[in-house]
Amino acid sequence: MNNLYGKTVFITGATKGIGRSCALAYAEKGSNLILTARSGDLLDSLKEELIRKYGVKVYTLVIDVQNSADVENKVNSLPESFKNIDILINNAGLALGLDKAFLATPTDIDAVIDTNVKGMLYITSSIVPLMLKNNSGHIVNLGSIAGDAAYAGGAIYCASKAAVKSFSDGLRIDLVDTNLRVTNIKPGLVETEFSKVRFKGDIEKANNTYKGINALTPDDVANVVIYATGLPENVQLTEIAMTPNHQADGRTVHRNI
Repeated sequence: MNNLYGKTVFITGATKGIGRSCALAYAEKGSNLILTARSGDLLDSLKEELIRKYGVKVYTLVIDVQNSADVENKVNSLPESFKNIDILINNAGLALGLDKAFLATPTDIDAVIDTNVKGMLYITSSIVPLMLKNNSGHIVNLGSIAGDAAYAGGAIYCASKAAVKSFSDGLRIDLVDTNLRVTNIKPGLVETEFSKVRFKGDIEKANNTYKGINALTPDDVANVVIYATGLPENVQLTEIAMTPNHQADGRTVHRNI
């Protein structure tokens, strides 16, 4: 049974990587989509592709999740037909640099915390009240195994993903007397533009992140998101950690080099 057909799914960071794969996977299931990102051109291109391939309804919002006023205004601007949101995918996130924490610039610190933590909070605070009107919904927060244990050079990013875990747990407690569900999905190494962003366009450094290991793909993660949100409503997967084979945790990786 396809429990996702006709559902309305809100995805942040929807134009690239895991977000894009989630958009395609939900569209294939017949879900309608609200897609957000900072690039209007990429959103328009993805919208056209999804409608052409799957015939689903797609609404796009150019949003900077770091800006609370922008988030609130854009969510409030949704047409009534798109305000019955069934699933929220908090996917927008990034890392910058791989230096010791005390060497990070304030600009990089703000970008990571404002996107990974505050952006998630702003979006959730805008969407959950809409879900509560129907006493139904599923919030998926894209965390990371980096939130379970820090690794060298990743203190700030790891702290942000630890916050995702704690927030997911706390939100689940806050919603325990409702029909809303909360799932924290925690991937390990996923080959996306994540490392390209982290190393600010240094392709060699980015490629070395995945050297010698068959990393997860964005589609791998999207398949798990689809599984978690497609289960019967009496089932709540609270947390899912996933890694590629040969990665044991955030710090232990065997590479065939």
